[in-house]
Amino acid sequence: MDIHSEKIVILDFGSQTTQLIARRIREQKVYSEIHPFSTSLTKIKALNPTGIILSGSPCSVYDPDAPLCDAGVFNLGIPVLGICYGAQLMIQQLGGKVEKAEKREFGKADLAILSTEGLFAGLETGEIRHQVWMSHGDRVEVIPEGFVTTAISAHSPFAALRHAEKPFVAVQFHPEVAHTLIGNDVLRNFIFGICNCSPSWTMHSFIEAAVESIRARVGKDRVICALSGGVDSSVVAAIVHRAIGDQLTCIYVNNGLMRTGESESILRFFRETSKLHVIDVDAADFFLDELQGVVDPEVKRKRIGLGFIKIFEDEAGRIGEVKYLAQGTLYPDVIESVSFRGEAPIKSHHNVGGLPEIMKLALIEPLRELFKDEVRELGLELGLPEEAIYRQPFPGPGLGIRIMGEVTAERLRIVRQADVIVLEEMKKSGWYRKVWQSFAVLLPIQTVGVMGDGRTYENVIALRAVDSRDAMTADWSRLPYEILGLISSRIINEVRGVNRVVYDISSKPPATIEWE
Repeated sequence: MDIHSEKIVILDFGSQTTQLIARRIREQKVYSEIHPFSTSLTKIKALNPTGIILSGSPCSVYDPDAPLCDAGVFNLGIPVLGICYGAQLMIQQLGGKVEKAEKREFGKADLAILSTEGLFAGLETGEIRHQVWMSHGDRVEVIPEGFVTTAISAHSPFAALRHAEKPFVAVQFHPEVAHTLIGNDVLRNFIFGICNCSPSWTMHSFIEAAVESIRARVGKDRVICALSGGVDSSVVAAIVHRAIGDQLTCIYVNNGLMRTGESESILRFFRETSKLHVIDVDAADFFLDELQGVVDPEVKRKRIGLGFIKIFEDEAGRIGEVKYLAQGTLYPDVIESVSFRGEAPIKSHHNVGGLPEIMKLALIEPLRELFKDEVRELGLELGLPEEAIYRQPFPGPGLGIRIMGEVTAERLRIVRQADVIVLEEMKKSGWYRKVWQSFAVLLPIQTVGVMGDGRTYENVIALRAVDSRDAMTADWSRLPYEILGLISSRIINEVRGVNRVVYDISSKPPATIEWE
């Protein structure tokens, strides 16, 4: 059941900022979703989009193996916006010409608007120059019949175009990035002025539609929910419980990869503050056995995912006839687990890439379309307390992917003790709520140190703290030196087996937030 009456579909050609397009549109209270450029015309029609956006790409449209969408999208009678590569693709597929530019444009550029029809409604023309962000080495040289130029820049004589009769518009710059100061205006003009959408996609409307969808699908059947205590699974449990009440049973699995005291506090919280029926399973020994000798992070994630499914299916068998498993898959999980042009995905998420094809339980994933900040907004709308909503994200595979190399009881002890110190100091300093995530990682190396005038050869802990809105992109947090120094000193002095602490200052991309 499609719960979205209006929808902007984004065809992804491999740009690093494609997800930003979706976010900018959702910020206008209009639903949007991303699909691969290779999506068939039949499926695009079935999605029933109100508008289509063609994203940027690191490729050139004239390359022999350039990613191409079905040109039939221009025959659907639906508004289409091309951005950067997407603009060049539109022009080429409709009869124009794109070539390598003599002078490339990367970074800030000044845009002169020639016409305020369409995308530039309400913006100033004439001598006014608008800052936009360019990122291209090709440019449009010949425009197709029916197109007119609506903006230019120093090196792009066709920086923006529109069709005189059809709802096709194209921009050479990136309206989705913050450096394009008129970006929100351009996207608003597309979704409201050209696509005629209404700003009706809110968390309240999402709840109503999702509850109706869950009820219609489940009927009188039973559902189990994988409850981890994190934001995602807590919100899933709340919305599924609102839909079907006592037909839901929540299962908390202690996989032995949780932080100190985490399992006890999670179970106490849900049993004392909610009406959810929660059963707990201690599977610490099972998961340690499954991970024995495993070093490859993809194998780790998939073994953990398979282990969870085995336990859920066993517990479902004990409960009775259960047909569905509800879990907290988010949109970034889905995006990162999908490959582009047959290449390897960024990583397999334990609840996406780790699921076996033979799993007997059908999945219910009500958050599959949402980014993390949208999930938090949804949780507040559902009435969950702030302490459940504003916890820092914790990965499904737990500390298993914060230990580089083999997971053992001793290495779990080290990273657990270090993690306690990180969280204590972040909370005491007031920085816990200021950052997206902060945690410790145990590295697979040892280094020489000196303790008590004696030589040591012990482990290294890496600290990671990042700022983000949705986990799709992130920047390293500029924590005060005093906090870093205190955390480092405490870990080295209090955690046996560690003699060095380092701080990770890489952003996403090119790195990911978690180390595995």
